[in-house]
Amino acid sequence: MQDDNGGNAKSVAKSVALGTIVSTVGVTSYFAFQTERAGERSFWVLAAAPVLAFAVAALLLSGRRAPLWRLVKPKSGDFSIGFFAAGLLFAVAYAFSKIVMAGESARAMWLARIYLQTGDPAILRAHPTVLLFGLILGAAAEEIVWRGVVQSLLEEKAGERYAWVASAVLYALAYVPTMWSLKSPSAGLDPVLPLAALFLGLALGGLVKRFERLLPAVVAHALFAWAVLVMFRLWGDSL
Repeated sequence: MQDDNGGNAKSVAKSVALGTIVSTVGVTSYFAFQTERAGERSFWVLAAAPVLAFAVAALLLSGRRAPLWRLVKPKSGDFSIGFFAAGLLFAVAYAFSKIVMAGESARAMWLARIYLQTGDPAILRAHPTVLLFGLILGAAAEEIVWRGVVQSLLEEKAGERYAWVASAVLYALAYVPTMWSLKSPSAGLDPVLPLAALFLGLALGGLVKRFERLLPAVVAHALFAWAVLVMFRLWGDSL
C-alpha cells in the first residue's frame, strides 16, 4: 500500500511539474508578445527567463547519474547532425512562409507581428556576440526543458514510444496564448508560434529520441534561430 501511495504521489508530482511548465510559459509568452513590448527589453525577459529558470532548476535538482545529465553529455558528430538538421528546419520554414504567408496575403501580417516584436534587426546585428550567446543559451534552455525534462517525464508516465510527440503537443500548447496577443485586425488570430513550436517539437524531439542526446537539438535550434532572426529572415530585410 505504501508503494502504491508513493507511486501515486510521484505521478501527481510529475503531472504538476508538467502543468507548471506549460502554464508558466503560456502566461509569460502571452504577455511577452503583446504589442506594447515590441522591441523592448521586457519582451526578451518574459520570453526567455521562465525557460532559463526551469532549465537551471532541472540541472541543479538532477543527480549526476540522472537521465537528464546523460542527455546533455556531448559526443562526436553532434555539431554535424545539428547543422544538417538546422538546414532542413529552415528549408521547411522558408517553404511554409512563401506558400502560406505570401507577401500580398493578409496572412503576411502573422510573420510581420512576430518580427516586429523582436525589434529593429539593425540593433540585433550591431551586437552579434551578445545575440549569438543569447540564442545559444536560449536554445540550450529550451531543449533541456522541453526535450529533456518534459519528454523524459512523459516517457515515465506514458512510455517512450509517443512521448516525443506528446512533448511537441505540450510545447505547442504553451504558445497558444500568443495567438491572441499577436492578433491583428487584418489577419485575425496569429497561429504561427504554436505551429512553429509543434513543428520544432516534432523535429527536435525526434532527433533526441533517435540519437539519445540533446546537443544535436541544441545546435539545430540555435542555428535555426540565428538564420530566421539574422541571416535569412522570413519577413523584412535579411543580412
